[in-house]
Amino acid sequence: MPYEVLDLNPVTHITVGTVGPPGRRTFFLQGSQGNRLISLIIEKEHAYALAIGIQELLERLAQERDAEEWAEEPVDLELKEPLDTRYRVSQLGLGYDERTDRVVIVAEAWRQQGEGNGEDEVLVVRFWATRRQMAALSEHALNVVAAGRPTCPMCGEPIDPQGHFCPRRNGHATTE
Repeated sequence: MPYEVLDLNPVTHITVGTVGPPGRRTFFLQGSQGNRLISLIIEKEHAYALAIGIQELLERLAQERDAEEWAEEPVDLELKEPLDTRYRVSQLGLGYDERTDRVVIVAEAWRQQGEGNGEDEVLVVRFWATRRQMAALSEHALNVVAAGRPTCPMCGEPIDPQGHFCPRRNGHATTE
């Protein structure tokens, strides 16, 4: 099985974004370094867990180290073209390098057999970023996740634009 490791150290751009209408969105984790752009498909749950994990890590770092004052320079959080849909993330991890004061996202992605040369492929990408970039990514990822379909207050399931069949209403009415 082909196995490749890519290090974007440091990233010049990192984001989480979506393509498609609510209910059928495809989530991406994307980073770049210079001209190298890597887009990986992730699940909505990955985006949420990543955002929460980054927040917790940054809070721990702030307690252990001096609180970092970040310049108010904007961080670009828009998805960039082209979006590569060959690799889907199976596992995400977070780490911190004290020596360089960089946070790393480690994404293990795979490309299924039959989508190319017939062999499964594994790609590990390490996105190294500053704490400022990661804080912006975390906040943005939470907003992206929240921008989806609203949830039903009774059953917690998503409400589609056409309405929602709520099992807690015993099928007597739909909610909008």
